[in-house]
Amino acid sequence: MNDKSESYITDFFKLESAGGILLMVAAVLALISANTPLKPFYELLLSTPVEIRIGALEIAKPLLLWINDGLMAVFFFLIGLELKREVIEGELSDRRNIILPGVGAIGGMLFPALIYMYFNFHDPVAMKGWAIPAATDIAFALGVLTLLGSSVPTSIKIFLTSLAIFDDIGAIIIIALFYTANISVTALIIVSLCIPVLIFLNRQNVESKSLYILVGLIMWTATLKSGVHATLAGVILAMFIPMKSKTDPGSSPLKSLEHDLHSVVAFFILPVFAFANAGISFTGLGFEQLVHGVPMGIALGLFVGKQVGIFGLCALAIKMGFTKLPKDMSWRGLYGTAALCGIGFTMSLFIGSLAFEETGVDLLFDERVGIILGSLLSGIVGYLILRADLRSIRHGKKN
Repeated sequence: MNDKSESYITDFFKLESAGGILLMVAAVLALISANTPLKPFYELLLSTPVEIRIGALEIAKPLLLWINDGLMAVFFFLIGLELKREVIEGELSDRRNIILPGVGAIGGMLFPALIYMYFNFHDPVAMKGWAIPAATDIAFALGVLTLLGSSVPTSIKIFLTSLAIFDDIGAIIIIALFYTANISVTALIIVSLCIPVLIFLNRQNVESKSLYILVGLIMWTATLKSGVHATLAGVILAMFIPMKSKTDPGSSPLKSLEHDLHSVVAFFILPVFAFANAGISFTGLGFEQLVHGVPMGIALGLFVGKQVGIFGLCALAIKMGFTKLPKDMSWRGLYGTAALCGIGFTMSLFIGSLAFEETGVDLLFDERVGIILGSLLSGIVGYLILRADLRSIRHGKKN
């Protein structure tokens, strides 16, 4: 790996970590806003109607849904760019590097979902949230790693990031298959017509970002109207951004766009999303609500399911000889990382909004309680295990 690549990766981790800390601040501010006299203003802000009308075309939503459907489409666009880069020339381009995080991601999605289903199989409404604990929040997790200092092995950061990418792929598939509203055939036709245009731009080596964004906006609008969640338009658009420039071999339109978007997503979009979605009111919250199957299934799915699923399947794959433990990662380091993956904040909140908030069903529980509780416990335990692991490494002990 050359110096330029190392600098790019270093900058990436620094940015994600700082964004994770900002996410924590935004979540705390949301909780304060929802549990103080600021609550009416907080709710008024999120319910503010925002409308765009062009002729017969109208998009009218409260501010909260503009954040969840609009800003988060940019987040998913960035995920798509990262995924394409990793597959073409990053860690995921080498088959040997994808087995361990790939196996871990499968366990990290399967076991939390099973735990959630165990607590909620008797309730058809509650079962809509089965995918909530299956997600990992990479920004939050890297933010926790920052608290451990610069001695964290690079292998842990790469494993955590690669696993989160697989996790995001799984989340994208789940959203596309299970969280769709009534389908509009006309809108889907418009979406399908945008794809050949993107293919043409890509094959003609067009590097103008504005053209891709214009087609992307049309596709996002059509996807929004189609009943398929609009954030998926961001992932589709990312797949057609050119990886290499034909006029300047030393530059990459995809990497340039990814670099530009990182700061916007890390320091604006995700904190705004966290502030808009983490405002849980504890007024009237009693023991019955805490032990309800939904928050209980989410909290245990994130805290227990992630640890068991990721570490268990990774250990099995290593013992069976399918892959190896990275040379500078210990077994305890692997377990601590698995625990850290139980931080599912951003994506879990997003899937929760698709499963419950946007359905308009009047529920007796708040799934965000389980998300925050499970993520908090996972972050604390993961941090403590990794800190103990780093201390033993510094003192030359094996673990």
